Amino acid sequence: MKRASEHDFNLAKERLKTLKKDPGNEIKLQIYALFKQATQGPCNAPKPGMLDFVNKAKWDAWNSLGGLPQEQARHKYVDLVSSLMLAEAPNQTADSAVDGTSKYETIQLTTENNITTIRLNRPNKKNAITVEMYKEIMQALKQAAEEDSVLTVLTGNGDYYCSGNDLNNFMNVPPDNIKHMAKDSGELLRNFVNSFIDFPKPLISLVNGPAVGVSVTLLGLFDIVYATDRATFHTPFSQLGQSPEGCSSYIFPKIMGSAKANEVLLFNKKLTAREACSLGLVTEVFPDSTFQKEAWARVKAYATLPKNSLAYSKQLIREVEKEKLHKVNTQECERLVERWTSDECVNAIMSFFQNKAKL
Repeated sequence: MKRASEHDFNLAKERLKTLKKDPGNEIKLQIYALFKQATQGPCNAPKPGMLDFVNKAKWDAWNSLGGLPQEQARHKYVDLVSSLMLAEAPNQTADSAVDGTSKYETIQLTTENNITTIRLNRPNKKNAITVEMYKEIMQALKQAAEEDSVLTVLTGNGDYYCSGNDLNNFMNVPPDNIKHMAKDSGELLRNFVNSFIDFPKPLISLVNGPAVGVSVTLLGLFDIVYATDRATFHTPFSQLGQSPEGCSSYIFPKIMGSAKANEVLLFNKKLTAREACSLGLVTEVFPDSTFQKEAWARVKAYATLPKNSLAYSKQLIREVEKEKLHKVNTQECERLVERWTSDECVNAIMSFFQNKAKL
């Protein structure tokens, strides 16, 4: 292995300060652990309490390096910082392409040819949903409803459709603020799902890659779901000590049958695009090589249909169950608030970050 000199290490520390973007808690934990290992050797600090999320995550990351020699830790630290520096150039170019044309930071919103398109725009984070993104999607849906467009499309930029909740949402929360965070998050999620339940126009999902968590459960509230054959659908709630949301506890058994829905919602079964289609979650699957062309051809054709006819027809279909969906959404969010404050959920999330730090 190539050795990193003390000079390289110190230079990497200085270069790290010049990063324009926050690399996210997962990467920052790796940086912290490697720095501690490189400068102090194996973890020798006492283990923080379970509810001390931040310090426990740091301790777990450092401790996971075991007996890694300081020289190797220094080399890995230098390599990691270098990779972050190299990755920033294309990211800045992508940002400048939309700079000044949008008030949104985590999504892109455009209206063209009677189609309003919402694109999840955190490709380097697999479009994981942050608190800010939740708020921006709700604002975008409100704006889309007011636009003089026929329908709305939700899709993702990059290789992923969406990797679900950014679990960093649950980090950096002081132990004495967990209940407050859970209550606020539950209310945010309830309003978020309600914005899909109440959306007045046809809503189409173009699943351009893997989908996880809430991005999967919400699909039952879309009017049409088209997917690339490269897409997968995964709801690992029990792995994270959590429970279903997005009205999936009601909609999935209804469209799939209880036995199949239980496999997905209780036992974390990951569905292929073809399986999701056969179960009724996806409308149609296209080859990845032609997905964008074929799916958008369908959408553009639908956008030529009479606007009011589509809106009134959707209203008739949705109105039958709207009250039920709102009730289910409230119940799911109340359960999640309880889950987020439980030791079981806390331990599962901390285990997730610990395993990530080992990679």
